[in-house]
Amino acid sequence: MQGKVEICGVNTSKLKVLKSEETTALLRRAKAGDQAAREELIAGNLRLVLSVIQKFTNRGENVDDLFQVGCIGLIKAIDNFNTDLDVRFSTYGVPMIIGEIRRYLRDNSAMRVSRSMRDTAYKVLQTKEKFLSEHHRDPSIEEIARELDLKREDVVFALDAISDPVSLYEPVYSDGGDTLCVMDQVHDSKNTDESWLEQIALKEAISRLTPRERHILSLRFFEGKTQMEVSAEVGISQAQVSRLEKSAINQIKKNL
Repeated sequence: MQGKVEICGVNTSKLKVLKSEETTALLRRAKAGDQAAREELIAGNLRLVLSVIQKFTNRGENVDDLFQVGCIGLIKAIDNFNTDLDVRFSTYGVPMIIGEIRRYLRDNSAMRVSRSMRDTAYKVLQTKEKFLSEHHRDPSIEEIARELDLKREDVVFALDAISDPVSLYEPVYSDGGDTLCVMDQVHDSKNTDESWLEQIALKEAISRLTPRERHILSLRFFEGKTQMEVSAEVGISQAQVSRLEKSAINQIKKNL
C-alpha cells in the first residue's frame, strides 16, 4: 500500500482519523438517524478499511475494488453496531470488513462451489457474525452446528469449500534472504518421485506378462481369492495356478 496515494479517487494521505470518544458520539447520533454523523463516521474510518485490505493485496485483485468492497463492510458495521455494548468499534468493524472482502473474493473466484454448499456457508458466516456481535468471541463449530441444526461435518465442509485458495508460491516467511513459500512446506511422504518411478516400473513389468498371468495375479492379489478359487474360475488345477503365479512374480522381479 506504500506509495499508493489515491484509491478510488480518495487521497489516502488526507484521511481523517477519529478519536474513540468522537467515534462513540457519532455512532450514537447515527443510530438516532443523523445522516451527517453517519457520513462522518464512514469518512473517519476509511483508514480502517485501508489497514484491512493490505492483507489481501497479494491476491492479484484490483486495490480499488477491494477498497470499495471494504467500504461496504464498514457501512454494514456502522449500521449494525450496538452502542449499548462496551466494545470498541474497530473490534466489531474489522471482522465485518474482512468478511465482506472474503465474500467478494469467493464470489469472483475461479474455483466454483455448488449453490447449496455456498448457501450453507453463507448461513454459517451469518451465524458466526451474529454470535460474535452478541458474545464478543468466535463461536465453536459445535455452537454453529447447534444453532443451524446441522451436522458438525457439514459446517466444516461448508467453510472449507469457500475458504480462499492459497498459492504454492505465497511467501510464509522471509529473514531478509531466501523466502520460504508454501510449496517448501508441502510434503507428501507417500507420493514421492521414487514411488512414482516404482509404480511406472511395476506397471510396465506387469504389462509384459501374458493375459492369463495378469488375470491370475489380479484374482489372487486384488480380489483376494485363494489358489483353489482361482483354479475353479480359470479352469486349471491349483498346482498350475501356483506355478503360473510364482512364474509371473519372478518375471516381475526380473523386469524391475
